[in-house]
Amino acid sequence: MKETSLDQFVAEKGQSEAARLLGVTPPAIYKAIAAGRRIRVIEISDGAFQASELRPFPSQPKLQVA
Repeated sequence: MKETSLDQFVAEKGQSEAARLLGVTPPAIYKAIAAGRRIRVIEISDGAFQASELRPFPSQPKLQVA
């Protein structure tokens, strides 16, 4: 099982092919990379690819109550 960042995956496969392999559109790939999202792509045993995002929890900052 190989794991890589989305931007490295796109560099290896190309934006259109990466989008096809992940089941999204090329603009979605572009937006995710441009926004600096921390997405990891994993090649699973049957040769398919799966992507997941690493985000802090909770993702929204806490509101300060005065």
